Amino acid sequence: MSKMRRAHVIAFLFLVFVHYGTYAAPFHIIAFFTGKNDQAHVSFVREANRWFPSVAAENGFTYDTTSNWNNLNTAFLSRYQVVLFLDTRPEKEEQRAAFKQYMKNGGAWMGFHFAAFALTPSAYPQNWDWYHNVFIGAGQYGSNTWRPTSAILKVENKDNPAVKGLPPTFKASPNEWYRWEKDLKANPDISILLSIDPASFPLGTGPKQHEIWHHGYYPVAWTNRKYKMIYMNMGHNDMDYEHGTNKELSFTFRNEVQNKFILDGIKWLAGTKK
Repeated sequence: MSKMRRAHVIAFLFLVFVHYGTYAAPFHIIAFFTGKNDQAHVSFVREANRWFPSVAAENGFTYDTTSNWNNLNTAFLSRYQVVLFLDTRPEKEEQRAAFKQYMKNGGAWMGFHFAAFALTPSAYPQNWDWYHNVFIGAGQYGSNTWRPTSAILKVENKDNPAVKGLPPTFKASPNEWYRWEKDLKANPDISILLSIDPASFPLGTGPKQHEIWHHGYYPVAWTNRKYKMIYMNMGHNDMDYEHGTNKELSFTFRNEVQNKFILDGIKWLAGTKK
């Protein structure tokens, strides 16, 4: 290569560096899902598996999915920097052990809505103490609002990179909001990122009165300081159950501010957002 051509190449690369900053290889996300129970959760999973690939390249990651929970093993997980649980959790002991080891070794996780659900007795009993009581910290499911409705969310930990660029409050997509067994504010390992703002009350439409919240403190998204993780309650689309059509009445990812939170959270977990 001639000296002049080499100089031109160096100048071009310098301009690219100034404009874009240092190059970083894309990080890799794997999303686990079941996609079989509750049409609202199935709708969310399908929506997520359309939306994430559509924004992956411009946000510096690749996005793979699997509904085979046996892939939750050390060799498979070693390919990925961030693991998503879109709807459920692993049930086999060897899967749970592999996930726990992945997290203890510095892996990153984002869980949505039903991924934290546990209730004894139910089809998803609380039979995994580390995951529900220590890692997520919420314990068992307590109750929920109904119907799925939007809520005004308040940013809590303004210094966390996942929420640093968000407005102080914003309107979330319609969702079924969960209440939990444990007081997350009392857990020193938990940093709450988003909670329901009192401006949301009354939250829910019923018809059962206990499904309408009129007061209280309800965390919506949080992280555990001992792990690279974020749990968020979003992940339940509104569906037309009443008329038997199962038509989708709302979508989780049609919300610019909420989408920013999800993407900034993932980048922070992957170590690309300081």
